[in-house]
Amino acid sequence: MATVCALAVAFALLLPLTQPPGHHRGTATAGQGVARVTQVTQAKADDCENPQDQSLSPSGGGDTPTVDAIKARKDRRLIVGVDTNSYRWGYLDPNNPSGELEGFDIDLVHRIAEDILGDRDAVRFKAIPTSRRIEAIQKGEVDMVVRTMTINCDRIKEVAFSAPYFVTGQQVLAPKPSTITGYNKTLADKKVCSAQGSTAYDNLEEGRKNGDLPGSTDIGTTVPNQLDCLVKLQLGDVDAVVTDGALAASQAAQDPAVELKGGLFTDEYYGVAMKRGSDDLVRQVNRTLENYIEDGGWRDSYEKWLHPTMDQGDKKSASATPPGARYK
Repeated sequence: MATVCALAVAFALLLPLTQPPGHHRGTATAGQGVARVTQVTQAKADDCENPQDQSLSPSGGGDTPTVDAIKARKDRRLIVGVDTNSYRWGYLDPNNPSGELEGFDIDLVHRIAEDILGDRDAVRFKAIPTSRRIEAIQKGEVDMVVRTMTINCDRIKEVAFSAPYFVTGQQVLAPKPSTITGYNKTLADKKVCSAQGSTAYDNLEEGRKNGDLPGSTDIGTTVPNQLDCLVKLQLGDVDAVVTDGALAASQAAQDPAVELKGGLFTDEYYGVAMKRGSDDLVRQVNRTLENYIEDGGWRDSYEKWLHPTMDQGDKKSASATPPGARYK
């Protein structure tokens, strides 16, 4: 029985890799009308307002010690922490003979490498779990993390962020037959999974404290990588998953037995995370982001990777528009 269950899980995870490119279901805007709550990390940090607007403006020159050190390496590559199992964001497609990582975040990494080193392929990718993103940056294991990482008030005290390159929000994912309808009282007495060190867990914890979430909701199941929550959902170990709507939409595309429940209930801005003090690298990445958006590179990447899972027909998700940059 255990073998059959394991095979079923593996099959569900590989579903999108054998389906035609146009196959999709679910969007991050499903169930609109559910009231959003203020992102908990912003609410509990008194000295921070609009953390997505706290990055440095692109520079036109000056000293560039961090960028120069990257260029001076014997192995002249950018070292980037990424996800390797988030469908359409950063993943390995076994049907792709090149065996290379691909996805929306991966496209951005290639563009940053091209701008810094003149070679889009001058990248050393390192798989970093959700729970170790900040630690990997602080210990110098990577130059940056490009991994659907939300900019918030707690994190900007620990790492430096670029301007935002994507906007989404938290959302609930559950089996289609479930009575769960979203981030609300229907989560009473339910087991909910989230990733360790994620804004999803922070919001779940705060939601129980302030009454937005029933006190009987079990939020004790956390995992190092967000995709592990989908596996637990498939195995019946949990009743629902809370994660960013953009990731939830991709997971719904991976498994036709689950769907998004309710609308987005927070605002989440993704940024490229770097070590504090690496101001020149932050400014360089922000310049890359501005050009990437202006010349259509961002749009092309969105249409290729995210449009199939996030947009419904002619109805575009709010995430289909890149966020505007505001600098401190």
